[in-house]
Amino acid sequence: MPMIERQDTGAVARLTLNSPERLNALSDDMLTALADHLAALSEDQGIRAVILAGAGKVFCAGHDLKEMTAGRAAEDGGQAYFRDLFNRCGAVMMAIRALPQPVIAQAHGIATAAGCQLVASCDMAVAAEGTRFGVNGVNIGLFCSTPMVALSRNVPRKQAFEMLTTGAFIDTARACELGLINRAVPAEALEAETMALAQTVAEKLAGAVRIGKRAFYEQLEMPLEQAYLHTGDVMTRNMMMENTAEGIAAFLDKRKPEWTQ
Repeated sequence: MPMIERQDTGAVARLTLNSPERLNALSDDMLTALADHLAALSEDQGIRAVILAGAGKVFCAGHDLKEMTAGRAAEDGGQAYFRDLFNRCGAVMMAIRALPQPVIAQAHGIATAAGCQLVASCDMAVAAEGTRFGVNGVNIGLFCSTPMVALSRNVPRKQAFEMLTTGAFIDTARACELGLINRAVPAEALEAETMALAQTVAEKLAGAVRIGKRAFYEQLEMPLEQAYLHTGDVMTRNMMMENTAEGIAAFLDKRKPEWTQ
């Protein structure tokens, strides 16, 4: 049974974490599989949107604590293993951000610790009503420092800090309010609603979305003046695309654009 199942529907790829018996924990094997799939997608010109889902009862329960405990058997008590694990997990989260295609988390059940980090690392997120989110490592004496990176870049800092220091869960209504997810939908509609969002994105000009996603994250790290200068350059490059010229002409002519993707 593959650790991750990929299913393509037109220009949308769905990656499903497929270890339900371990609550889709981000084990060594899961991180490796996810990294491999993201690398393949980054080169796939036929895919224009990606959905990240979880099999079974939950989306993702974070790191595999049993596997981490076994790592303590090393001579150094697991220090090298833990550093490598957290660095590889961070690399996967950054690969999601670097992926040319928008990535949408399809969350259900729970998304805890590194699982919440995974949701926060995606460009958008749709959740089933009743899903719970938390960075609850502090409850077992492990502050969620790496999940904090993605979380604090999604929700206001005081609310993020409260979640990190109390270990409390938030529901989908609160997750929407804080900006961790885009919307909550009935559980029975989760897959269809997420796919509808992905297909809407996939229908846009791929070149424009790719350049736009990269610029979106780049400008967030810049001072205001630099951000405007940078995005002005980005829009100029975008305007020079033949497909963009066709899109504008089609709009003015009140017809559908004939893009060559």
